[in-house]
Amino acid sequence: MNMDLSPKFPQTFTETEGGGYYNWAATDSEVLGQAKVAAGKLVLKPQGFALPHYADCSKVGYVLQGNCGVGLTLPSNKKGNTAFIGLKKGDVIPVPAASVSWWYNYGNSDVVIVFLGDATKAYVPGEITYFPLAGSQGHLAALSPEFIARTYHVNVEKAQKLANSQKGVLIIKLDQEQAEGIPKPSELEAIWTQNIDGASPDVEVKNGGKCTSLTGTKFPFLEEVGLNVTRLVLESSATRTPSYASDARVFYVAKGGGQVQIVGLQGKLVLNTKVETGQLFVVPKLFMVTISANEEGMELVSILTSTRPVIGELASKNSVLNTIPSILQVSLNVTPELNHHFRRIIETGTTIVPPLNLFQAQWG
Repeated sequence: MNMDLSPKFPQTFTETEGGGYYNWAATDSEVLGQAKVAAGKLVLKPQGFALPHYADCSKVGYVLQGNCGVGLTLPSNKKGNTAFIGLKKGDVIPVPAASVSWWYNYGNSDVVIVFLGDATKAYVPGEITYFPLAGSQGHLAALSPEFIARTYHVNVEKAQKLANSQKGVLIIKLDQEQAEGIPKPSELEAIWTQNIDGASPDVEVKNGGKCTSLTGTKFPFLEEVGLNVTRLVLESSATRTPSYASDARVFYVAKGGGQVQIVGLQGKLVLNTKVETGQLFVVPKLFMVTISANEEGMELVSILTSTRPVIGELASKNSVLNTIPSILQVSLNVTPELNHHFRRIIETGTTIVPPLNLFQAQWG
């Protein structure tokens, strides 16, 4: 099985006065369709407004910069299925498939949000397909005025105004009067969003970095999208040790850069390349990945397409190699002395490793 796992930048899907949407197309990165994952990036300029829509993929949004409000309505008759939520840098918000959302930048600077999702049920493998409700490409504009009139109990003239007054497509910019009519969102909706940047890390290593994960246990609303979200911060020249997972992983480089190696089928090194800010790469299920930051350091956000994934670590006390000493020795075919030192390093190591001078490193 040949997979092109090279990191990719997004392509422009649409750009308007109010902002733009950029997506990772499956035609440019076939592994998205093969792994059944998808991604996109939303940029809203001040007073930019993303018209109400729904999509065929469950996803999470991670706020890279700025402040915005998002209206979210779940397709349910249950009480409390609608919210208007305030988002800030570092927030994670799940957006279930078929739920209706709209996004508004009420701040003075651009808002940038990256979306990472599960494309198992996508119309186009590896891509998020959006269904706008308003605007020139919206569902209302497509229906005949007669059907709209019957649905909302209005005359045909009003039905035509409802369907055709909004000429924008996907993203528009509000004028001052329209902007003043939108209330400020609630910043207390903890059930809908959590800030992963400010959360207590699961792993933190001095001069190495930190790793923070959000699961369905910590953040119940994540269960609605079936995803696990992780933020990895590597300090200058630090390394995230090799690991594999039972489900596909998608990584977005939020800041900095470094090097990524991925080992695939039959023990082949299928990727050994540099990555930089704004790129996305996919690690298929059970493929081994390790990441090293350059001198600038690196920040990544990633998803796993499960809320309770199985992760195999190659290092640390939880290493899958931390087994019966004699078994490890014969498996690696090394001397007892080297095997002893290796096991000691495994048992005392961590999944994030600070910078190391490889030419001076030795078994201690």
